[in-house]
Amino acid sequence: MDGKHMQIGEVAARTELSLRTIRHYEETGLVVPSARSRGGFRLYTEYDVARLMVIRRMKPLGFSLDQMRDLLDATDRLDAGTTLAADEHEALLERVRTYQQEAAEQVEKLRVQLSRAEDFEGTLRARLERDTPAAPA
Repeated sequence: MDGKHMQIGEVAARTELSLRTIRHYEETGLVVPSARSRGGFRLYTEYDVARLMVIRRMKPLGFSLDQMRDLLDATDRLDAGTTLAADEHEALLERVRTYQQEAAEQVEKLRVQLSRAEDFEGTLRARLERDTPAAPA
């Protein structure tokens, strides 16, 4: 291999996704290996890893596969290097803005949830500290 391509195992390690998950994303069309080895093994590039990282970051925020596909389509078109009409360019940016706003809302919800969880854990810890006899010296 020339160093430009990675096999699925390396991609899995870098993205912290399972082989099964990467294959599932391939089956759903979210990411397609850039090449195949002579033996038929999937080969990926840094671009493919970047796409998988976008997917990995969207999933815990509750985005659906269709939303992931839509965002990736918008960013692919923006990154394609082709000249877009001004209205098309703005429409693509608006799609990205919508996902950014939704992500920000989900992050805020997670912050509230984490704060409540930390408060709960602190309450339990304080209870245990209060009710646990001190060890003899």
